[in-house]
Formats: sequence, C-alpha cells, structure tokens
Amino acid sequence: YTTTPNLTYGEIKESANIVTVSHEHGDHNNVAAVKGNPEVVRKTVKAKGIDFNGVSTFHDATEGKQRGKNTIFCFEVDGMRDCHIGDLGHPVSDKQVAELGKVDILLIPVGGGPTIGPGIATEVCNKLAPKVIIPMHYKNEKCPFPSSGVDEFLQGKAGVSRLNTSETEFKRGKLPATTQIVVLKPAL
Repeated sequence: YTTTPNLTYGEIKESANIVTVSHEHGDHNNVAAVKGNPEVVRKTVKAKGIDFNGVSTFHDATEGKQRGKNTIFCFEVDGMRDCHIGDLGHPVSDKQVAELGKVDILLIPVGGGPTIGPGIATEVCNKLAPKVIIPMHYKNEKCPFPSSGVDEFLQGKAGVSRLNTSETEFKRGKLPATTQIVVLKPAL
C-alpha cells in the first residue's frame, strides 16, 4: 500500500512473518502497512530461521548519486534459492554475481525509468541464469509510471507464461529444466 500519486495498488490485507526492504524510498518501504508483527530485514541477517544474503548495489547507474543505495536479497526456502533484485539501477558486476550465488527464482525490475530496463534486465538474467524469472516494476494498469511495459522485456524470449493471477507456487524438484519467465497479474 502506498500514498504515491498515480499508483492504484490497494491496501495490503495479508500478514507477514518477514519483510525485506531493499531501499528507503517511501513507495517501497511502507513496513507499517504490513499486518502482523513482521521481522524487518534490511541487510545480511538470519530472520525467523532463514539466512538472508544482502548484496549492496545502487538504485541508479551513478553509484547512488541520483537515487541512493539498493540491496539485493537472496534467501533459501524449501530448498529453492530466491533472489529479489529490488530497485537495481545498473548491471551487476562479476563480484556481485559471485556474492549472490546460485539463483533458482529471480524477481527483477524490467521497465526502466528509475530501475533497469529490458536490456540490462536481460543481461542480469543471463549472468544469474535462474530457473524462473518473475518480471516486476514495469508499466501496467496499476502502475502508469513512465517506464516500459513487460512486453519489451519479453520480446524474442522463449518459455514465457502469463498467469491470470497475482501469485503462484514453486516446488523443489519441479522447477523447469530451462529458464521460464512467469508474468504475474498485478495484485490488488
């Protein structure tokens, strides 16, 4: 839930055990809107028995001079290694790729504007070689920001599924053999 003008995402009604905060912008860190008493993760830490690896990056291509820092979070749940890129604003270095390690499921911004766009997102995906890619942070009916829609990122890519739901489930041992891109419907 956000008070940012033009965003039409609704109130968060679910409770959470853990909330990660990749950066301190008001439209991305409204921890108070999450119900329950979640543990807030902002860096490398063990939370509720899960090891979170926070890799320091920037929200822009000028080492944070425009939009500040960003933290990429990788963590393992149910034998699958998940990675949420946050609002990454630049290509990842070989050192950052090594720090991130193996990635099974990758959530990555693809729309450009204040984050990486389709080209750099594709480069990051190629470097990390996840089994599942979930595009995020792109122009859609709930987020009319001046950025690209998901189609620019998807252009020419194989293994694309568009789901008519805002959530899906993955199981260890049942991840695809080749990289699949799963486009979710915006929630709320």
